[in-house]
Amino acid sequence: MTASLPAAHLAHLNVATLRYPLGDPRMAPFVERLNPVNAAADAAPGFVWRLVEEGAADATGLRPAGENVIVTLSVWETQEALWDFTYRSGHLEAMRRRREWFARHVEAHLVLWWVPVGHLPTVDEALERLADLRAHGPSPRAFTFASSFTADEAARHLQAAPPTRAAALN
Repeated sequence: MTASLPAAHLAHLNVATLRYPLGDPRMAPFVERLNPVNAAADAAPGFVWRLVEEGAADATGLRPAGENVIVTLSVWETQEALWDFTYRSGHLEAMRRRREWFARHVEAHLVLWWVPVGHLPTVDEALERLADLRAHGPSPRAFTFASSFTADEAARHLQAAPPTRAAALN
């Protein structure tokens, strides 16, 4: 008899360096898309959770990676669910225009990793995974869409820590 692997969800962090402050008129098309894109994510099949600032509809006011860097942190049931939202929804139009609003990143700006079902990753955990990807490249612990790993391959890296700061921010 083999031991069953823990059920897992996919965590996702994206960091984006603003070209201009969010209040700048050049950022207005991006800001106008925030609510519709976030609502689409919330309603997307396979969506579990996303980081939001307390009392806000999004996380753009949180700046854990630098004053001019915004973060998107979310959890999805599967990699396919996140892929479909990212590349097969209204989110894609915002991605096509990202160079208008965000600086080009020289190093990895997106990281994926598996978490136990029910675990809400903290921003610190997410930034640590991004740092791991940048330092060591893709692995079952921290990867990208282009170099992904299954939950089974990442089973020994699943963290069972209870929800902390992320839950408080939601």
